[in-house]
Amino acid sequence: MATTTRVLLLRHGQSEWNAVGRWQGHADPPLTALGRAQALAASRALGTLDAAVASDLVRARETAEVVTGQLGVGPVLIDERLRERDAGEWTGLTRAEIDEQYPGYLADGRRPPGWEDAEVLAARVFEALRAAHATFTGGDVLAVTHSGVIRAVELALGHDGGVLPNLGARWVWVDDKGMALGDRLQLIDANSVAASTNEA
Repeated sequence: MATTTRVLLLRHGQSEWNAVGRWQGHADPPLTALGRAQALAASRALGTLDAAVASDLVRARETAEVVTGQLGVGPVLIDERLRERDAGEWTGLTRAEIDEQYPGYLADGRRPPGWEDAEVLAARVFEALRAAHATFTGGDVLAVTHSGVIRAVELALGHDGGVLPNLGARWVWVDDKGMALGDRLQLIDANSVAASTNEA
């Protein structure tokens, strides 16, 4: 029987650009004070973990460091394959600015030329998940990443759960034969620690 590694894909805490509704992509704004508080609150909802990896973007890395500091797990390994999708020409724009500069695109589901394709995104994230399985076979691994990344994994595995709020998460089961989705979780109480639900 194949040995399964459980990977918890966790969206980072609120970043400075989440707070103002700017699409981030590969841009690298840090967490807000609220984002750090969200990460601390989320750590209380997690059980024992064997290892932690994170996107190389600071909002994910900071979230991982707060969570693992509370759980006594570490060090956090960095994997750039877990970084958010490239938002291309929309990087740094708000939804209102996108509507103004690219009228009708959001409503029609269109994206700008520099937008990273979902299949390309999912392929690199699957590489990161397989690497986590190879390194921590049979363990429970925290992977702090981004909403676009988690949604791309979900879509590739046959489910669309919509945009995840900050500190939303999805378990993924990984073994030598493939991957399967586990439960979706929300690790913070949105009433007590505000959670951003924009896609930025």
